[in-house]
Amino acid sequence: MNSFRLSVLASSLISAVAVAETPTLGNPAISAVLDGYYQSGDRALGGREEGFGLGESELAISANIDDLFYGKLTAVIEVHDGETELELEEAFIQTLAMPAGLSVRAGRFLSDVGYLNNQHLHTDAFAGRPAVYRAFLGGHYFDDGLRLSWVAPTDLYWTFGVEALKGDNMRAEDEHGEREFDTVGVYNAFTKLGGDIGDNSSWQLGLAYMKNQNGRLTPHEEGEEPHEEDEPAHDHSHSAAYTGENTYVADFVYKWAPNGNYKYQHLTLSGEFFRVNDFKAPELNEEEHEEEEGHEHSHGKDYHQGWYLSGVYQFSPNWSAGLRYGELDTQLAHDDHFDAQKLKETEVSLNWHHSHFSTVRLQYTRQQGTNFDGISDDNLFTLQYVMTLGAHGAHQF
Repeated sequence: MNSFRLSVLASSLISAVAVAETPTLGNPAISAVLDGYYQSGDRALGGREEGFGLGESELAISANIDDLFYGKLTAVIEVHDGETELELEEAFIQTLAMPAGLSVRAGRFLSDVGYLNNQHLHTDAFAGRPAVYRAFLGGHYFDDGLRLSWVAPTDLYWTFGVEALKGDNMRAEDEHGEREFDTVGVYNAFTKLGGDIGDNSSWQLGLAYMKNQNGRLTPHEEGEEPHEEDEPAHDHSHSAAYTGENTYVADFVYKWAPNGNYKYQHLTLSGEFFRVNDFKAPELNEEEHEEEEGHEHSHGKDYHQGWYLSGVYQFSPNWSAGLRYGELDTQLAHDDHFDAQKLKETEVSLNWHHSHFSTVRLQYTRQQGTNFDGISDDNLFTLQYVMTLGAHGAHQF
């Protein structure tokens, strides 16, 4: 079994269990993450706000319940508009001893769609998630539901999984509160494949498909412009700002480290592409088809999409630098048609790591928005600290 497979198995299946000593009910692993910052302006789509603030500070407890089950609880504390908010991000159990590489997770957990989403925010190399995540997943998507995953008995690492989720944060807007939503709204299927390239490099590719039963706009919303005052609250609640019935995600990551030792020097290249299809109600699509035949005005595209590319280089044990660029193309309802929106973001970060448990980050962000309400071309500077207290599990690959 190659080194990549061993490392990914350790992180993806038992990362939360792999602490200094295996936690048990009598000796659970307890940890906290402190995230504070100063930022020179507001970030688009529910990102960090201008001025001093607290990011997602976490308090987590986890343990092996017995030889068959593991459990974890993670609470997140944030400050927004001067109000302190407490939210439950994780509260799940997971099987430990199912046969044939199978595993079941139940409760509230981070969905395994995409590359970044199943990782906690404090592990990121930048001060916030890419625009595609803030637009389509509310920053990071956690939900109540059930996951079944399988790791294949192959030389290459290969895993496949399916999820059924409640989907409240992935619902299309229901301005008048008249719509009946499906109680199980999101179904997700994903697969990841990876391996080693010699002794220094490893890679992983991922594909995901999300079926959102509640993702299409309701008929009465078409042609209505969202209220300006509703947008910030919608973004901050971790709800997706743009939804659709079918979402397709492709991701990749490549890592390099001399002799596979990541402690002193390493390079990580990653990227993801999202396409969110079929956000219009069927009635509007029928109208568009008739108008196209009659050469009348088009209502616009029936999809949103976005992508990013990222590179992070740790050039010494205590310093790393990152560069990320991403674009977002969305459609905004306006009167009887949809206006095209575009957001471009360039981010440069410099990170000082005194240890594995402490990071101080300086980041520059250039955001350029077209047809986004209240967003203009802007240069932002962010100074952030991320500190971890207590037991700290292994990070995802």
